[in-house]
Amino acid sequence: MVGLPIVISGVLPIPPLEMRALVGQTEPSGFDNPAGAPIFDFVDPSVFRSVFDFGCGCGRLARQLIQQKPRPERYLGIDLHAGMIAWCQRNLAPTAAGFEFTHHDVYNYHFNPGPEKPRILPFPAEDRAFSLVTAWSVFTHLNEGQAVHYLRQVARILAPGGVFHSTWFLFDKSDGFPMMTESQNALYVSDLDPSAAAIFDRSWLRKTAAEAGLVIYRVWPVRPAARGFQWHMLMAQADGRTPAPWPADDRGEGWNQPPNMPAEPERIGLNAGR
Repeated sequence: MVGLPIVISGVLPIPPLEMRALVGQTEPSGFDNPAGAPIFDFVDPSVFRSVFDFGCGCGRLARQLIQQKPRPERYLGIDLHAGMIAWCQRNLAPTAAGFEFTHHDVYNYHFNPGPEKPRILPFPAEDRAFSLVTAWSVFTHLNEGQAVHYLRQVARILAPGGVFHSTWFLFDKSDGFPMMTESQNALYVSDLDPSAAAIFDRSWLRKTAAEAGLVIYRVWPVRPAARGFQWHMLMAQADGRTPAPWPADDRGEGWNQPPNMPAEPERIGLNAGR
């Protein structure tokens, strides 16, 4: 049984601890935006007009966007965890016109098991419909084929002049990986669950994004996390923007490990009825 949600910032609920732990952000303040400021300070505020949240989880960014001034005219969040989507549909969607949450019913070892489930699906969105697409800690959990598919989906739904924000684990296979061939471009930390973490070759990512019609125009490391950890990336349609160089990774050694997986994590949020 999942715990009761708590409420901050008036009457807007926040997900219970069990859900917050699954997405790696347990502090309630990480879901809050009481000042109503734009949730990303690295994009022009105009792109918040319509937001597609790939891997919305239990609504961390959605909850902040609901409080943002001005609020997006349209928001669509998708996630493969059915319980988190159900929680968002019950607790967040009724509070904000234009906000919608949809279960993206693809296979995941821990969060959406079932051998019959597809590994990829199209985004449930129209072409060129969203001015901002965000995928925070999503491509860090996809295999190479899935990453190719979803980069193409991003390019399809991104509106002219729109921005795609995402985070990635990156490495350079030419630096110490002589056993990797031209067709091998990702490292996985678990043979049992490759989606636990996927690290992609930087050159492959730039090439694959370009093949999808996207240009990487800004890159910066998440701080103060360890060297090799997540990189923020902004992409846009290849419309004359200058590709960004890869910055040096000067973050030093360290650890940033996820919490232990609870029993039956896919059931969290499905037994609560609230």
